[in-house]
Amino acid sequence: MHTIEPLTYLVDGNVGALNYMACLLQAVGLRAAAFDRTDGFLRAHDPAMPGCAVIDVRMPGLDGLALLRELQQGGAERAIVFVAGGGDVELGVRAMKAGADDFLLKPLEADSFVAAVRHALARDAHERAVRRELQRIRAHLDTLTRREQQVLRHVVSGRLNKQIAFDLGIAEKTIKVHRARVMEKMGATSLAQLVRETLELEAGAVFAGDGVDKDDS
Repeated sequence: MHTIEPLTYLVDGNVGALNYMACLLQAVGLRAAAFDRTDGFLRAHDPAMPGCAVIDVRMPGLDGLALLRELQQGGAERAIVFVAGGGDVELGVRAMKAGADDFLLKPLEADSFVAAVRHALARDAHERAVRRELQRIRAHLDTLTRREQQVLRHVVSGRLNKQIAFDLGIAEKTIKVHRARVMEKMGATSLAQLVRETLELEAGAVFAGDGVDKDDS
């Protein structure tokens, strides 16, 4: 599958600052899209696009924090770096508490800015990979029958076949058949994998690197 190059959305009311940030990213081979108004950014923003956003907290109209809230309320899971002038440190602290990945003061230092963007891009890539892996596990789980899901819950809790058979009131050999079908449908090659992936889905997190941070190409 073709890998989509991540995009960094730049949102700043100062056109000079926009051009500066865009040039820094282009110089290191990173894609950027610049917006001097929040409404233009919101119209162009695609939550499915890998990448991050760099937003000035002092945008006219809808300020940076309000913009972050709007993205969050809309379900967009976007890594965000806030930038601001020296008098806006308090706003930066509020931005970090609200979920921003980083906060940089202007004038921006080139290396620190690029490093912050790279870090946000890496976090975005990791979290997208985690969501894909959890979606894969969920899709497999949804193929199980009601009985197979019951067997799976017992297996994950560490019950033996004979114990599961007693609890469900069915023959042990039938449990073995259900258990084999569960393994097949879940795509698990071992009991450890089956248990881990089931617990990952319940926790909403991936405990091992399987299926995460891999090249999709």
